[in-house]
Amino acid sequence: MRVVFLGTPDFAVPPLKAVNGIDGVEIVGVVCNRDKPTGRKQILTPPPVKVAAQELCLPVFQYDKIRAEGVEDLKRLAPDLMITCAFGQILSQEILDIPKKGVINIHASLLPKYRGASPIHYAILNGEKQTGITIMKTDIGIDTGDILLQKSIDIGEKETCGELFERLSVLGAECVKQAIALIESGTAVFIKQDDDKATFTKIIKKEHALIDWADSADNIVNKVRAFNPAPVAFTFINGEPFKVYAAEKTDVKGEVGKVLVSDKELIVGTGDFGVKLVKVCKAGGKPMAAQDFLRGNKLPAGTVLGQ
Repeated sequence: MRVVFLGTPDFAVPPLKAVNGIDGVEIVGVVCNRDKPTGRKQILTPPPVKVAAQELCLPVFQYDKIRAEGVEDLKRLAPDLMITCAFGQILSQEILDIPKKGVINIHASLLPKYRGASPIHYAILNGEKQTGITIMKTDIGIDTGDILLQKSIDIGEKETCGELFERLSVLGAECVKQAIALIESGTAVFIKQDDDKATFTKIIKKEHALIDWADSADNIVNKVRAFNPAPVAFTFINGEPFKVYAAEKTDVKGEVGKVLVSDKELIVGTGDFGVKLVKVCKAGGKPMAAQDFLRGNKLPAGTVLGQ
């Protein structure tokens, strides 16, 4: 089976490697977004999928807009199946019609819940106890295609987005191997999604990570988990940004946004219970335990955060 794999970030690397290891499957092309400048020095950096593909000696194709630039290349590759995984671009019907066995997508939620760009973030933000991987048929819509298979996993009580991201990526690799086996054997059955139960996610931006201390302690802790490792939940101390990498709910109560305890622990009042900040980072500094931060920084009880 000739396969074209489309993906860009770290999440797509384990699935790419899994597909490459299947007997009888030949990856004839790996498609990803173009290299982008990253970091303070804006060094031109290849996406993780490109790096992995080159290590596997697979041909790489990069497009800013695949619908305008990639159609003829894909036709020449003549794939039997195309697989998308966190590719980040919407395919045209012309592209979807190229592979004989269609296009399937590896999506990091239990569809139809959490369609869109940020399903892992939103599952944690909303305090979900469970999520998973869906293998679906890719169509013109955004994650609206018929479902081939799903596998669920529990979300850890303190699990961060980064940790869940890695586990779901591995699960996605397992699921796509099963999906290919079903398609190759002719036993694949696709089931239509219930659009009435669909929920949607938006692209995560830095401003979404701002902590609202009037929110509940549970929601604030979930936000901290959801935005670790990026873009990182934050507040302000005396006008300076202050990042929060880890936090816990406590039984302490007090005024919204005020530092309630600041000796060996750093506890802040919310809309209900207090939140203990566990790992923090002041402007220009490095992430550290809140205890270590308090040793070198005066933050008296009564200080208002968010200003």
